Amino acid sequence: MPAEVYYGASTARAVRNFPISGLRFPRPFLRAMGLIKRAAAEVNMDLGLLDHRLGGAIVQAATEVTDGRWDDQFVLDIFQTGSGTSTNTNANEVIANRAIELLGGARGSKLVHPNDHVNLCQSSNDVIPTAIHLAALTEFAHTLQPALQVLQQALAQKAKAFHAIVKTGRTHLMDATPVRLGQEFAGYAGQVERAIHRLGYAQQDLSEVPLGGTAVGTGINAHPEFARRTCARLSELVGLEIRETNNHFQAQAALDAVVFTSGTLRTYATGLMKMANDIRWMGSGPRAGLGELQLPTVQPGSSIMPGKVNPVIAESVIQVCAQVQGNDQVVALGNQWGNFELNTMMPVMAHNLLQSIALLASASKNFAEQCIVGLTATEAGPNLVERGLMLATALAPVVGYDKAAEIAKTAAATGRTIRDVAREQLALSDAQLDELLDPTKMTTPGLHGAGGG
Repeated sequence: MPAEVYYGASTARAVRNFPISGLRFPRPFLRAMGLIKRAAAEVNMDLGLLDHRLGGAIVQAATEVTDGRWDDQFVLDIFQTGSGTSTNTNANEVIANRAIELLGGARGSKLVHPNDHVNLCQSSNDVIPTAIHLAALTEFAHTLQPALQVLQQALAQKAKAFHAIVKTGRTHLMDATPVRLGQEFAGYAGQVERAIHRLGYAQQDLSEVPLGGTAVGTGINAHPEFARRTCARLSELVGLEIRETNNHFQAQAALDAVVFTSGTLRTYATGLMKMANDIRWMGSGPRAGLGELQLPTVQPGSSIMPGKVNPVIAESVIQVCAQVQGNDQVVALGNQWGNFELNTMMPVMAHNLLQSIALLASASKNFAEQCIVGLTATEAGPNLVERGLMLATALAPVVGYDKAAEIAKTAAATGRTIRDVAREQLALSDAQLDELLDPTKMTTPGLHGAGGG
């Protein structure tokens, strides 16, 4: 082994076995591994299973792993043994050798043993899925949820700012009855608000961990109190609820909670993609598109067309959402490989889940700060309302659907407005038409005309 490394021979063999992608476990996962090893050592000392001198060194070494000091010693590819055993071994070896060093011994001497001491009462089969849950749970709390709150608040502020702006609604990409621009943005804000709510259900699932099941869920070679106490200690360390599952067999044979969490992220990604695309379209133009919104100018849009500005922030969001949906597909496929007592696609599931969380957090916050906050409305939307053919909808309660449709078709064929054709064909005064065809009233619930006739 090279003198400068803290990992051991098992990790070195795994490095040679898996020269696949260059992808590594991200910082949140390594932090979770450090936290688990620290909490386990503290509990094992309390239970009288681990010598306090050795245990204290393990706690310090694991804390350094938690803090990111030894990230360069976690050298294994994501595409490795499906249980993540190689990475659990990597962590055990790094922590053991660093603990030995802290005690004044020589690395590799096994004064602190990676299996007997660092991995006491544990198995890769319960540690790795616990680390996935713990990493995702903490990233939800510290990155994703705050980012979604920033976006939700930015959208809600625009909903208020744009409330007075009435424009033509669109269904099937075709003109529909009037809608307030603020109502559209209230819809976007509501989507994010509900995404935050759904993430709460995922957090509840993630807080239940398989630690204590050891090899196959039976808990062999683990003290009966180990898992409960270690989960309690993890809860203290991260400030979030972590609890031992009451059914270890389901928690290790399958990663249903991870799939549910990834599906929740996918749901949000589809909604976020829709929002970004809507805003991109409403900002299209400025002269040959819809041009209802003016997007912030953040950079030149073309290397050949001077003065061109593109909706680049929205486009970056759309690409993130596509990546998240692809990640979710791999997570779903991965869960199907829970053969008998163990899932064997945990590393790639962990990588994809944590990448999705990180991408959505960054993209949502950036979308809010570099696009939504700087949006302004133009006159293009309000200017087209009077020419909207679906204003005829307001006539239907008074003159009936068929007559209203006839008026709309005549207006479309002649290029005239609904008001002009209705004035010509209906025995209604201008005051009555003004009352019926007031677009602001059409943006509120209710039956504004008389009964159909």
